[in-house]
Amino acid sequence: MNNSSYPIGTPGEKWNNNNKIQWLEAQKIKRSYQQEVVTLIDELKSTLEVQQYGELSYAAGSYPLYALKTTDFDTNKATVLITGGVHGYETSGVHGALRFAKTLANKYAEHFNIVITPCISPWGYETINRWNPDAVDPNRSFYQGSPAQESAAVMNYAQSLNTRLIAHIDLHETTDSDNSEFRPALAAREGKVNTNWNIPDGFYLVADSNKPEPAFQKAIIEHVEKVTHIAPSDENQQLIGVPQAQFGVINYAARDLGLCMGFSEAAYVTTTEVYPDSATANPEECILAQVAAISGALDYIINK
Repeated sequence: MNNSSYPIGTPGEKWNNNNKIQWLEAQKIKRSYQQEVVTLIDELKSTLEVQQYGELSYAAGSYPLYALKTTDFDTNKATVLITGGVHGYETSGVHGALRFAKTLANKYAEHFNIVITPCISPWGYETINRWNPDAVDPNRSFYQGSPAQESAAVMNYAQSLNTRLIAHIDLHETTDSDNSEFRPALAAREGKVNTNWNIPDGFYLVADSNKPEPAFQKAIIEHVEKVTHIAPSDENQQLIGVPQAQFGVINYAARDLGLCMGFSEAAYVTTTEVYPDSATANPEECILAQVAAISGALDYIINK
């Protein structure tokens, strides 16, 4: 693991507002939320209900936020929440959610209401960023009084559904840019010395240590490994510095950390982590791994 410096801020000091402005000014639009995401959502209007659940308002622009729901929503039926793009740069999370919506959501509608928010952080999608324009990580901001518009919007939306969540599957990636960009930026923002991760080569899951449901996680891993390889632990039996709970699974205290998977009372929760930079992976495989994780999770609940 290597320490890395960052060009913004003073070592040992937390960023001030000027540092955050300097960081924001360095961010550039690299792809289009409207063209790459919203157009795909629009294509699903004939088979799923599309709802706008909010709008982000930043100096950089406004971004409408969309959810997809299976039709004939029944509040007596258990509901599954699938979230993507909490970190906008994690591409397969967004497109895995959309692919599941297109190909499999209605298959599972007999058993569940399916709710999908495919791109929670559209500015992050466009700028290939982990943070929002305020230099806030939405996936550390899922709590009351959230500093992130993105997190607050989806929490409010989930509450407005007035339904029982049985499962929440949050779709993510772990990328080489976590070490080259995002962890150094985090350390600089907090005035700390950066220590990089050992980036796992392959797919893994992050379970909630307060409700780990190991059999549920195992079922997902077994489903996903038919599509892509599962990350082996490092020499310390760890993934990203956390002890491996079982093959391909680590545990985080989701609610304490403000993680997306921790904000609800759903019994079955997990965060997927796809590794798109693997020499043996490609974008389509990464999308299919996300879809496999969702279907593996739902099959487990149906058959339990």
